[in-house]
Amino acid sequence: MSNFRRSQNQSNPNKLNAILSTLIFILILNVTMQIWLLYVALNNALDNNKEILIPAFVASLILFIIGISLLYYLPTGNRNIRK
Repeated sequence: MSNFRRSQNQSNPNKLNAILSTLIFILILNVTMQIWLLYVALNNALDNNKEILIPAFVASLILFIIGISLLYYLPTGNRNIRK
């Protein structure tokens, strides 16, 4: 994995833009699904349907872990360090 990370940061701007656009899109979908799960869980809790609360929490937790793990693939960009 360290080789991927190093080559990702030294690539051209078009590749960085494609990687960032894809990650941002996936993270937006992830957050949208989490908001939908919250909406469904709250509606069912207000109707006293408790059986949906635990599966919605587990699904939201899995989506959160996926979102956090995707942050590893964010490129840091081209940094020219002068010595």
